[in-house]
Amino acid sequence: MNLDKKIKSKQARVGVVGLGYVGLPLAVEFASKGYQTVGIDVDPSKVEAINSGKNYIDDVDDKIFSKAVKKGLLSARSDYECVNSLDIIYICVPTPFTANKEPDISYIIAAAEGIAKKLRKGHLIILKSTTFPGTTELYVQPILEKTGLKVGRDFNLAFSPERIDPGNKKWTTANTPIVVGGVTPECTKLACLASRQVVSKVIPVSGPKVAEMEKLLENIFRSVNIALVNELAMLCDRMGGINMWEVVEAAASKPFGYMPFYPGPGIGGHCILIDPYYLSWLARSQDFQTKFIELAAETNENMPFYVKNMVVREISHMPVSFKDAKIVVLGVAFKKNVDDTRHSPALKVMELLHADGARNLVYNDPHVPKVKSNGLEFKSVPLTKELLQSADCVLITTDHSDYDYDFVVKNSKKVIDTRNATKSVKSGQEKVVLLGDGK
Repeated sequence: MNLDKKIKSKQARVGVVGLGYVGLPLAVEFASKGYQTVGIDVDPSKVEAINSGKNYIDDVDDKIFSKAVKKGLLSARSDYECVNSLDIIYICVPTPFTANKEPDISYIIAAAEGIAKKLRKGHLIILKSTTFPGTTELYVQPILEKTGLKVGRDFNLAFSPERIDPGNKKWTTANTPIVVGGVTPECTKLACLASRQVVSKVIPVSGPKVAEMEKLLENIFRSVNIALVNELAMLCDRMGGINMWEVVEAAASKPFGYMPFYPGPGIGGHCILIDPYYLSWLARSQDFQTKFIELAAETNENMPFYVKNMVVREISHMPVSFKDAKIVVLGVAFKKNVDDTRHSPALKVMELLHADGARNLVYNDPHVPKVKSNGLEFKSVPLTKELLQSADCVLITTDHSDYDYDFVVKNSKKVIDTRNATKSVKSGQEKVVLLGDGK
């Protein structure tokens, strides 16, 4: 039976390499639709968790996950021995950057090499990991073709970037449109067919490079616009008398030609921080400088330093030395209502405060019970009235919905708010120092 018939009849077996924030939701979607699905991950704890029916991703519905495991439609393993029995294999592995801000596609290479050992005729391989244009055809394809099999003739290969937004309850793996670009038209056709089984809308493009560049555009668009409002927020603080948050809300009243972005302590997560450097690295290989994009990334990466200086400034006005001051950080996840701390600006701020001598530094995050960052280890402390009253400074770095901001402000001496989380607080605004408020 050819692959398109297998897909349509749900006889196709699906594999997902990488069982993190992208891979596990995708695997659960296929399993919940009746496809035999196998996850592959080098982390034995993830494999064990899945096989024992324990979900570890907040965006995955526990009941759907459990049902898929109990029915035998979802399982996991830490090797590639099962690849030969699979029909469709998604690669959803991390793509970090090096200390020198250069792309690290070693996880993609390792996944391709693992698949290549068991590659057979009829396979469909779809890379989803965010990467630079050319990765699919210049790196993955040659590894797979070393087997003697040829793309378009013996197996199919495509790129379809992930569009996961952790914590977003409205837009999920199932209803967020995706883009697909195959190495050949037939590769695109089959990759689109496979993806349509679990995604409501699939947009085909002319090839992998277009899809790879499209993903970078999505995130660099956000990086540049966030950098713009961050820079203007710092300018408002310098000028005085202009609240950047009020400016953004006023501009958002325009029904066309404008999209609101908001200041903050920096950017985090996997994509927005990393993608500008992936593209700038590629541009340099073409003797091209992406100055505009790199400047935006630099502006965003400077925000934790700016926030750290806000804390130092406020404590300098208090009758306590910086090293003795008690600083309580609220929220260490990179965005609200998630447990994801990857590249979190809050952690960078904490590192900088510690490096400057802050030794009475604690945090609370209802989603992150403990965290490690650059050699430092912290545990979330209970957010009590006593904790707040004992603090010299409370720093809001992640605006989780769980927090009662009236309670926080009421019981604090000084609050530095980097997210405008306290905008609706009824009393005590004189205690609040807001990033970009022009005061």
